[in-house]
Amino acid sequence: MGECQKCDLYKTAINHVPGSGNPNAEIVFIGEAPGAEEDKQGLPFVGNSGKLLDKLLNTISVPRSDVFICNILKHRPPENRDPLPVEIKVCTPYLKAQLKIIKPKLIITLGRFAMNYFFPEESISKVHGQVRKIIWQELSLTIIPVYHPSAGLRNGTMLKSLQEDFLNIGKLLKDN
Repeated sequence: MGECQKCDLYKTAINHVPGSGNPNAEIVFIGEAPGAEEDKQGLPFVGNSGKLLDKLLNTISVPRSDVFICNILKHRPPENRDPLPVEIKVCTPYLKAQLKIIKPKLIITLGRFAMNYFFPEESISKVHGQVRKIIWQELSLTIIPVYHPSAGLRNGTMLKSLQEDFLNIGKLLKDN
């Protein structure tokens, strides 16, 4: 993955950001793409969005060390622009491989790009917080789409929805 040159993102990125966390995690968080701080450190969700994600994890008593966190794209798009379809297409085989190895019981998609990977016809504003069960690549998965933490940092209404969705995730985890 670190040697990948299937699209032009490697030309402007400082580091590849494959993901981090527990390789035996039952919960995987999937975001869109690395941001500036993630590109500098080579780790996902270490900037302001990551700090908010850490707070949300704390509210449901889930240590970051117990989960795996990654993104659809493994290199930062210039100026934090949206991922292009070709970039998603060439990068998702890495995500597929990660999920097949980890075999999570629960996936939390952070934002519309991660959600659209599994549910291309859905709108995040309509399905955030909903529990979806699917068979994907021979894996039985439970997926809960939520707003991306960066959206919560920019919009108070989305932050409130994100907090409520995490509280519901916490209840789901306690019941199982």
